[in-house]
Amino acid sequence: MNIGLIANDGKKELMVQFCIAYCGILSRHNLFATGTTGKMVAEATGLEIAKFLSGPQGGGEQIASRIACNEIDLLLIFRDSMTDSETQENEDNLLRLCDVHNIPVATNIATAEALIHSLARGDLDWRDIVNPK
Repeated sequence: MNIGLIANDGKKELMVQFCIAYCGILSRHNLFATGTTGKMVAEATGLEIAKFLSGPQGGGEQIASRIACNEIDLLLIFRDSMTDSETQENEDNLLRLCDVHNIPVATNIATAEALIHSLARGDLDWRDIVNPK
């Protein structure tokens, strides 16, 4: 699966810790991230990550375009809801695209862990549900 990783500044360290904890599972998939998040996760885990621009420079929009083209299968976007986010509109657009294209999305650690465990069990291959063999 192609997994997108995005984290607001206040949640980047949480994303790094999450990826360290689930490195074994994540290593079996293609990872895409906004620039700074991808750099931090790659340095901490050694995971191979395709990095886009940083969020403020358009990295979120690059991931959104991948979602719109059905090139992202799962999105982990750790948002810092306690601060006013300059990227709120972009985040809302990402979530809307995930809804439109039926992309599983986690915006917090609890949901991310549920999705990653489902991914490890093979429960998230929704293509088999949509297009049964």
